[in-house]
Order: sequence, then C-alpha cells, then structure tokens
Amino acid sequence: MRSHMRSTTTKTLLLLTALFAFLGVAASVSFSLSPKLAAANLSRVLTPGQQSSSAHSPDSALAARISRIENGLLPAVIIKGQPPQSMTIADRMAHYKVPGVSLAFFDHGQIIWTKTYGFADVASKKPVTPDTLFQAASISKPVAALAVLRLVQDGKLTLDEDVNVKLHTWKVPENAFTVKEKVTIRRILSHSAGLTVHGFPGYASDEPVPTIVQILNGEKPANTEPIRVDVVPGTLWRYSGGGFVVLQTLLSDVTGKPFPQIMRELVLGAAGMTHSTYEQPLPQNRSSEAATPYRANGDPVKGGAHTYPEKAPAGLWTTPSDLARMAMEVQNEYAGKSAKILSQDMARQMLTHQIGTWGLGFGLETAGDKPHFGHGGANEGFRCNIETYTDSGQGFAVMTNSDSGGEVTEEIFRAVAKEYAWPDYKPIEHVLIKINPAAFTSYPGTYEIPGIGKLTITLKSPSLYVAAEPFGPDPQELLPESSTQFFVLSGDITFTFHKDAQGAITGLTLQAGSQTFEAKKIA
Repeated sequence: MRSHMRSTTTKTLLLLTALFAFLGVAASVSFSLSPKLAAANLSRVLTPGQQSSSAHSPDSALAARISRIENGLLPAVIIKGQPPQSMTIADRMAHYKVPGVSLAFFDHGQIIWTKTYGFADVASKKPVTPDTLFQAASISKPVAALAVLRLVQDGKLTLDEDVNVKLHTWKVPENAFTVKEKVTIRRILSHSAGLTVHGFPGYASDEPVPTIVQILNGEKPANTEPIRVDVVPGTLWRYSGGGFVVLQTLLSDVTGKPFPQIMRELVLGAAGMTHSTYEQPLPQNRSSEAATPYRANGDPVKGGAHTYPEKAPAGLWTTPSDLARMAMEVQNEYAGKSAKILSQDMARQMLTHQIGTWGLGFGLETAGDKPHFGHGGANEGFRCNIETYTDSGQGFAVMTNSDSGGEVTEEIFRAVAKEYAWPDYKPIEHVLIKINPAAFTSYPGTYEIPGIGKLTITLKSPSLYVAAEPFGPDPQELLPESSTQFFVLSGDITFTFHKDAQGAITGLTLQAGSQTFEAKKIA
C-alpha cells in the first residue's frame, strides 16, 4: 500500500481500514456545481493570457509536449478496444470544481517547464502563478525527514536510539508494547514505530490552536487523540502523522530552536526553496502569496486555510518549483553530485527500503518498478503530489487548492507518464464482456469484511452496482470481465464473486491494488 500517491485505489485501501472502522479522515464531499466554477467561467480562467508559461520560453517541441499533456489527461481505468475519451485540464478542473492547479516538470537538475491554471482565489479573480503558495500537507514529512537525517549525519541524533533519550519537552509514554522494542527515528521515518494518529485536520481561523504538548497528549484544544504506542515498534507498517510530531519535538529539543527556523537553516535554504516556510499560520505579510483553499463543491474553506501546529507532518507552505528543487537536491545527493543537506551515504539510506515500500520519509517504488521516490498530501482544501525518478533525473510536482484536487492530479500524472514514456502511472486495462442480466439475480445483497465493514451489491438492470462508504455517496457500476469477476472505472479495484456447489453466491474477494479483502455474503 502506497500512501504517498493518493490514487482512488489507495484511498479505498485507507478507507476500508479506516472509515469502516470509524478511524476516519475528515473530508468534505459534495457534487453540486458551484456557479463560481461553472464550465463557462472556468474556460475564461484558462485563457492563454492567464496561464503561466514554462520556466524558459518553450521551443515548439516542448510547447507541443505540454499541449499533449494538457489535452490528454487519462482515466484510472480503460476498457480494451475502447480508446479513452479525450480529457483536457480545463474540462477536468471544471468537472471536479478545482479552482487552481500549479505544475512543475524537472529533469537532470533543471526545472524544464512550469504551468499554472485557474484561480488562486475565485472571489478576487487572482490567478495562480508559479510562485503561488499551497499547503504541501503530508509532503511536509519527507522534507522534514531531510532535517532529521542531517542531524543524524552531524552526530546530534542516532537513527536507532530510543527517542526518549534526547526528548526533554515530552516523552513517549512507556507501556507493554515498548518493553523490548523502542520508538526510534528510523521507525518513525518509515512509519513502523507503532505510533498512533494517522493525520491532522488542522485548526480553523476561529479555533484555538493547541501547544505541541497538548497535541502529543490529546488534550484540549487539540482535536486529535493522544499520540501513543499501541503496536510493538518495528513489527508493522502503519502510516502515522503522529510520529512526525514526536520528531518535531525532538528536533527543537536537540537544537533549542523553533522548528521553522531549523527547517530554514538545514533544508529550505540549502535546497533553494526560497518561497517555502513551515511557519503556521502563514505570516500576515505573506498572505497575498497563498492560494485560498476550497471544498469539493467549489465553496471556499470557511475562514480560509487551516493552521497546522503539527508542522513536521503537515505545516509546509511551498510551490511545485520549490518541491522540484528539493527533489533534485535529493537526486544529486543520491548520485554523489551534491552534499548541501545530506552526504551520498545518508541520501542512499533515505532511499533504501526499510519496511514495505517505504524509505526514511519518502514512499518508494513497488517491486519491479523503475526506482522512484515521492509523497502526496491532503490538507483541508489542498491536494498535491510529487514523484521523482531516482536515476533518470525526471520528476513532476502538482499542487491544487481543492479537496477534489487529488483526482485531477492523478489524471495529469497519467498524461505526463504517457508523454515521457514513464513505466508507471499507466491506466489499468480491463476486458469488458456482455452478460445476460438474468445471470446476476443471485448477486445482490450485503457482504461483510470481518472487522472492517460492509458492502452492498444491487442490481439495476442491466448492471450490478456496489455501494460502500469508501466509494463515495453514489453506487459504482460493476463491469463484468467474466461471469464472476468485475471491475470499476474509478481505480485498480476488482470484485470476484464466489459460488457454492449449488451455484449460490456465498461471498466475494475485493482486490484493491496489492491488497486483498474477503467478504462474506450475510444477507
């Protein structure tokens, strides 16, 4: 499971294990079209005069590449023999009610092109520019990891030492899970420390902001649970934003400096991320640089951007170009061409698998993929992603100011991957066959995944539909590949129904990416 590329499949995996179990991630989902973002209005936003051009004036070949990407967005799933419908960035932004998008493509240490679309703020008609600031959300984590590893390199921290040795402001509470195995930096950076709290919703402008100790202890006004160990450290991969709050505390304890200053001195300045900051909230004198966050229905987030005192896991304000600069520095350090932040040895440790598909801060490639590293992010009203090939030098960053920006981000990534012949991020191809709907009469019912939740299968002739909280408010059509195997168009998700000796349906197997869930038919 790769949490950093927030595809529909990944979200389904997270939600199957989180939403069904009521561990939930707060999200606003609405599908009514805001008049502010009607297609006619958006088409005016995306006039050539309001789009930023590439980092350098593009030659005709580069301009043609960018045009093919802009006009060739790809869906998650395609049907064999049916060419995918043509999708443009303008159309998909209107479809998902995404006000603004900012892109940066880089290759061999240079930002080759940038492009922006739409509004940083709809009400004032302020366009997105390459310097517009977005919240990086969870991409804050690998950037923070660079500072942690720099202090390890400098001998001020140790990767495999119990973090409580150098924590002074607060200590990880000991319990039965930490008797033999301890919470360490290596385990926190690879999401295997056994710490709780997946993510953080932040604090609206009219809400009190807790101290870091209140967040760690889950004390009001903190809006998340206490950060505690509830699994033996080192035994399980489980995404934990809470662990990075522990690291944020550790860095300040060791250096005696505020976290934003640490990041500026060790990482942001060294990488040339001149527009970026971990200050939360964003200083008033920089507010005009920031994009306004929006909900999935096109309405602005009430009160504007949330404040994230959980700076290490969620607090970075940045641009796609600055993220590209960070990624290029990591590429160069990995190759031994630079040491502005990390030595080659430390950079290679960062990009070495620790557990599953995770390194020290970054998500890494899955088995068989071309080596690459990346991370995605989702704050209130912001969605973003960066993916970087370790050896080829290429990479791509997308930032949006909408809760539904993740969907258009995925479609843009697939178009970029096609244009640059990347081996990853390709649509999943399925074969669609015709089956007499009369064969489906025994399929409808309620199916339960033990300990997780329920799925409802219905028949609306001629098709079957699946409904479950992770799939959104509307049932999704199940398309047949055989009489028992079906797929959906929203992601790499298949459903295989099982029959007993008498031909009665007894359950199904849900395959989401590399994860398998068994569901029993209970009604």
